[in-house]
Amino acid sequence: MRVLGIETSCDETGVAVVENGTRMLSNVVASSMDIHAKYGGVVPEIAARMQLEAIVPAIEESLTQATLDWSDIDAIAVTNGAGLGSSLLVGVMTARTLAIVKSKPLMACNHVLGHIYASFINTTSLDGYIMPKQTPEFPLLAVIVSGGHSQLVLFSDHLKYRILGRTQDDAIGEAFDKVAKLLGLPYPGGPSVSNLAAKGDPNRYKLPIAKVGKYDFSFSGLKTAVLRLSQATAGVGYDFPSFKLSERLLEAQKADIAASFVSTAVNTVMEKVNAAVKQYNPKSVVLAGGVAANAQLRLVMEQQLPCPLIVPDIKLCTDNGAMIAALGGWQLTNNYPLADPYSLDISPNLSM
Repeated sequence: MRVLGIETSCDETGVAVVENGTRMLSNVVASSMDIHAKYGGVVPEIAARMQLEAIVPAIEESLTQATLDWSDIDAIAVTNGAGLGSSLLVGVMTARTLAIVKSKPLMACNHVLGHIYASFINTTSLDGYIMPKQTPEFPLLAVIVSGGHSQLVLFSDHLKYRILGRTQDDAIGEAFDKVAKLLGLPYPGGPSVSNLAAKGDPNRYKLPIAKVGKYDFSFSGLKTAVLRLSQATAGVGYDFPSFKLSERLLEAQKADIAASFVSTAVNTVMEKVNAAVKQYNPKSVVLAGGVAANAQLRLVMEQQLPCPLIVPDIKLCTDNGAMIAALGGWQLTNNYPLADPYSLDISPNLSM
């Protein structure tokens, strides 16, 4: 079963073909990150305009990369939520049109669920990918960490899950982006903060871990604590503008603040993950989402978990079409309802 997946929930245009939900035959990502970096974040209108230009060439390149034509494709899967409305519309309308014209079944996919199913991709002939050595086993605990999501989800089987906890305010990726701006680092914030943190002392400053529900997250207080720490280190008052703080801080101070922030953010995640693993005893833990690319988080999880940790290749942690193609394949295998290509709508606020 070969599924062509389309992902346009934010600024990336991802198209891929995955076979049987596990074997990646192609993966094409057209990024507009360089343009958004000039503005310090994603500009929705620019993202959608770039996706309009990129979507058809990306589909053609994905089929070419997989050495397939439309007769070899069994279904089309597309992200219909959550995400930016204008961007989702580009992918959904393209997928609807292709499903009608090419007479292919259409699967509507949840973006967050797609991140989890990237971990089931374990084989590819494409260069430059490191596939997981193990396949996730049920019951599994999914740790979803990205710019818009931080949550723990327990799966008993494919597509059968319950949410244990989620962020009560900022997601972890959002906190990374805000700390990056505070320290005068370039977009995207995650890699920028992590690279600087590698040069600092993670024990230099003590930052708080929010005490919320047993499996819930909160990163808003940590973000504010970094702001207050930066103001105190710079020797200015709380009324000093945050966007001017980086000018008052030495590079060594910035590195120590970044390292202390990353360490605290990782410990915040691990506090919840360890509690869930102890209570539910999963056979495997899946780390998913853009922040899953963080090297320190991966390392700490590998060191502390008593069960296998499955993490996709770094290129499959960020938004891509392969994760949607994989999810679509498993939805078809498990008789998930098909979407109507004449009426499928976007759902920007879609939750799991």
